[in-house]
Amino acid sequence: MQRILLFLFRVRAFLLFLFLEGIAIWLIVSYNSQQGSAFFNSSNQLSGSVLTAQNNVVEYFSLASVNRNLVEKNAELLAELEKYQKPADSVFIELDSLLLHSFQFKGAKVINNSINLSQNFITLNKGSNHGIREGMGVFNEEGVVGRVKGVTKNFASVISILHTDLLISSKITSSEVFGSTKWDGKNPKQAKLLYVPRHVTIEVGDEVVTSGYNAVFPEGISIGHVLEVKQGTDTNYLDITIELTADLSRISYVYLVENNQEEELDELYQSNGISNE
Repeated sequence: MQRILLFLFRVRAFLLFLFLEGIAIWLIVSYNSQQGSAFFNSSNQLSGSVLTAQNNVVEYFSLASVNRNLVEKNAELLAELEKYQKPADSVFIELDSLLLHSFQFKGAKVINNSINLSQNFITLNKGSNHGIREGMGVFNEEGVVGRVKGVTKNFASVISILHTDLLISSKITSSEVFGSTKWDGKNPKQAKLLYVPRHVTIEVGDEVVTSGYNAVFPEGISIGHVLEVKQGTDTNYLDITIELTADLSRISYVYLVENNQEEELDELYQSNGISNE
């Protein structure tokens, strides 16, 4: 304390100067309209800049919450959109109302993800308490991501599309030819389109989407684009490589889709010995 007092005593002349300077500035600003206006305009600009910077910092740290709310809202909108879509080959009759509630959508955040294994999994921050259940399809704004494998109360484990055991029922939009997408365990940005007959004409760049033929995904969700077409070792099918549209190395938020009629379809497939892939 004594050192502080000694320091203040040594700089007493400078402190007195600052005090008198402050009084002089206050008198000038208070009794001269031109100088006062300039001072307040400058102070307002300075405070505005400080508040803008403060607001930018606050907004940056709230981005996670904003993104989470956007994902949840988009999931609601996807569910609403599904109500107004009907098959292209249908006419609107009363029976079509059964299609209006076929799918429900939910949003979740990715909290863990792997892409460097042969069997990769993704962990989500929502589980059975949030309506997530095993078998739901998972995708984001880019394309298919995977399928829910298991759930706890607050978390869900997803089989990534980068998993050598996952098959996704697919079709080529240009020709409406069906096949199955499966990762070969090599490039995390590419996969194989299987079971496409060799007589089918396919062009590089053709889009591959979900077929809607199983109970997991609605029709038309992007999977990838044809990257290479070769004659396969199996003479019946082509060897097709596709580039995946979803970049699994940088996913943050995903949507989950549930087919409300999945249990009934599964029961039908199992009773007839049909694989639902």
